[in-house]
Amino acid sequence: GPQPSNIALARQYMQNKEYEKAIPLFQQLYESAPFDKAVYDEYLDVLLLANKYPEAELLVTYMSKIRREDPLMLLDMGKVQEAAGKKKKAEEQYDLALNQISGEDFRTRQLADAFVRINQHSYAVKAYEKARVLMQNPYMFSTELALLYSKEGNNEKAVNAMMDVLVMQPHVLNDVKESLLQVTEGDEKKMALTQKLIAKRLTAQPDNPMWVELLTWIYTQKGDYQGAFSQITALDKKLKEEGERVVKFAKAAEKDGQYTTALKAYDYVLAKGTASPMNEEAREGKINVLLAQLESIKPIDELKVANLEKEYASFLFDYPQHKSSAIVRDYAMVKARYAHKVDTAIAILEEAISAPNVKRNIAANSKLDLGDYYLLQGKIWDASLVYSQVEKAYKEDVLGEEARFRNAKLSYYRGDFKWAQGQLSVLKASTTELIANDALYLSVLITENMPPDSNLTPLLRFVAADLMLFQNKTQASDKLLDSISTAFPDNPLLDDVYLLRAKIAEEEGRNTDAVTYLEKILKDYGEDVLGDDAAFKLGQLYDEKIKDKAKALQYYELLITDYPGSTYIQTARARYQKLKAGKDTSS
Repeated sequence: GPQPSNIALARQYMQNKEYEKAIPLFQQLYESAPFDKAVYDEYLDVLLLANKYPEAELLVTYMSKIRREDPLMLLDMGKVQEAAGKKKKAEEQYDLALNQISGEDFRTRQLADAFVRINQHSYAVKAYEKARVLMQNPYMFSTELALLYSKEGNNEKAVNAMMDVLVMQPHVLNDVKESLLQVTEGDEKKMALTQKLIAKRLTAQPDNPMWVELLTWIYTQKGDYQGAFSQITALDKKLKEEGERVVKFAKAAEKDGQYTTALKAYDYVLAKGTASPMNEEAREGKINVLLAQLESIKPIDELKVANLEKEYASFLFDYPQHKSSAIVRDYAMVKARYAHKVDTAIAILEEAISAPNVKRNIAANSKLDLGDYYLLQGKIWDASLVYSQVEKAYKEDVLGEEARFRNAKLSYYRGDFKWAQGQLSVLKASTTELIANDALYLSVLITENMPPDSNLTPLLRFVAADLMLFQNKTQASDKLLDSISTAFPDNPLLDDVYLLRAKIAEEEGRNTDAVTYLEKILKDYGEDVLGDDAAFKLGQLYDEKIKDKAKALQYYELLITDYPGSTYIQTARARYQKLKAGKDTSS
């Protein structure tokens, strides 16, 4: 066979654009192995690069005799004619190649791919279209055609081809959605066109639920949840369904932060009455949306809290089997944290934990919550006891680590910093990112403010304020934090004080104050440990609460460029890209 050193040398010449030196080497290599397609391809390339058209034509003619059955040789000849500026002659070759199509799948794809490789998209389209006619199947090769049409800028044909795919294979709905996203690229005009074309199919086949599902989906892509809602409920009525589709839609709307639409969808299903098979799921779904809505609006709306308490109570009355399910923890949380009825919350959880059929991890999580609520009441030892029980029972588990962290935080609240540090140093290596981050933050906070010569008063005051915030006493906590800045203006705790005050401001719905505190951290302590926290929280505030897209992007970008080692990097990148693409992250 050919000497490897020769081929390496020939390629080297080719890379250096020394074609005159490369050509004789390739010629020699090819003549010693005329059946070797790979050598032939490289030889042809170098001849075309050197503009040696007659020689290239001779080479292809020679190889065509060896590969008589191969229609790709016609494409090579076309490529040579095209390069030589003989457009008409090139097209004759391409047409000859098309004549070789028999409808046989492999050959069709092979030819179309070869056309794409030499940038002849319209010929690739013709190849598939011809095979369709021959096979008398107008829906074949739809995916391939759709992407080709969209490359040529023919969006209408592209979208229609995608819909043809669905006619053949309804189960590929999600793939079609993906392809439509590629074709529309978030462009308003292309979206509108797609919507029009789907609606047209729906008119032609009103009984095909797939078109409705696609139409609903394109509405949500455009952010028109109202339109999507009317589509999906109309279909439910038409097919006399029980609301299963509508519940699925409500869940998707909630995930996108579209709470109003989600609630409307659940109410539509609930209107079918308690006998409906979807009633239980819709009621649970509705409660989850109400809770998400409650948590997203600061300051807390007391009316919404009272309403939600009623919803939980009546749901658990009608479906008592949920008294030991995950929803109970949410119910207790609303009672303890939002309605300030800590005793009731504790009673609810104690009942859930002692239920005979309670799942092990629900019992454990409920115990952790129970510890938190004892702590709200200032029952430190009761809290510690419950945490320790979970820690023992779940030694090798995330739940055990979570319990250990809460115990460490408890000793921090008690001012027993040494013991807290011992626990935290283990937890910094946690497999759970969240626990590792929290442990690291707390550990650094203690280390930085406990040197032998430092006055412990500011740290103890900070800890007391932190506990008050945990107990929802936001105003008292803020006052105490303010007193630290006043009494100890040069204290290393100040960046932590501002971070906590920003959190309180956000809790109370004072977003501008929160921004002021966070910007202060960036300006005065940007080099310190909390710089990236401040940048991330600013991005989040502008993104979710203040709804200022430009500012949100600015802070996410700042985080990504200035704090490459930050643990928030991945989340920030994802949000940055989502905002850039123009998709709203919430409502």
